[in-house]
Amino acid sequence: MEFRRLGRSGLSVSEISYGNWITHGSQVEEEQAVACVKAALDAGVSTFDTADVYANTRAEAVLGRALAGQRRESLEIFTKVYWPTGPGGPNDKGLGRKHILESANASLRRLQTDYVDLYQAHRFDKSVPLEETMLAFADLVRQGKVLYVGVSEWNAEQIAAGAELARELKVPFISNQPQYSMLWRVIEAEVVPASEEAGLSQIVWSPIAQGVLTGKYKPGQPPPAGSRATDEKSGANFISRFLQNDELLRKVQDLQPIADEVGLSMAQLAVAWVLQNQNVASAIIGATRPEQVHENVKAAGVKLDADVLKKIDEALDGVVVRDASLTG
Repeated sequence: MEFRRLGRSGLSVSEISYGNWITHGSQVEEEQAVACVKAALDAGVSTFDTADVYANTRAEAVLGRALAGQRRESLEIFTKVYWPTGPGGPNDKGLGRKHILESANASLRRLQTDYVDLYQAHRFDKSVPLEETMLAFADLVRQGKVLYVGVSEWNAEQIAAGAELARELKVPFISNQPQYSMLWRVIEAEVVPASEEAGLSQIVWSPIAQGVLTGKYKPGQPPPAGSRATDEKSGANFISRFLQNDELLRKVQDLQPIADEVGLSMAQLAVAWVLQNQNVASAIIGATRPEQVHENVKAAGVKLDADVLKKIDEALDGVVVRDASLTG
């Protein structure tokens, strides 16, 4: 496993991080979830990402139990706040002070830890003054419950505004967590430059485009039985935007000879590709089986030369999404 610094901070994270969106607490049984976490630990993964909203808080609890007994100082545990949790009361969502502080304490209980290494605003909340949000995060940092602050799916303007307040409040504001893959590059034009200016790194999710970049979804054919596209609990609605485009699926098949050329699986090539962006500190992988973890972590430390990157761009020409306005 290789490690990178997160933003302009002293925090190192594993290039491959393990995330449990739509798997723990919903798609897979706890025994299997724990096996996947153990596989990640065995592979050298030290960074684990979750959120209070995943499986309506159950994913955090599963991760807390799976990591119990591990040396806390050897782990980087990340979680997030914003989306509705609990019974859905008026203060059970958003980035107001009450929800942030109460959610942080609840997350710590579920994760069985005294602090999280990174606490992330899961989206931008236009209904709450940014000053209130950032002050609540600053208070959590002062209390020692949060070591660093990050965001997820904020656009360039929002990142710049948050960074300015973070400097005033002396808060370590160090990361953004966006969707990013060979097929979805909306962060490149604006978010990455703004992040570099503000001292933030990207922790990217869906580097394999929900499994599309494995090549298992064939144009003109139904999704394989048991795949994510057939399971409403595992993001079938999310992946459908890719599967409705037969041209995209055909072009993804053209990546196979490129993967063969560099001695990688299609999934490994996809994860390695996002890590070629120097503003990306870590790529989040999920898994329903330990074997998936063992395969995908092999993308750590892989260097793709300019010729390979050019071939990937040529293979996917015409189907890559780059519109910066789609951030978030």
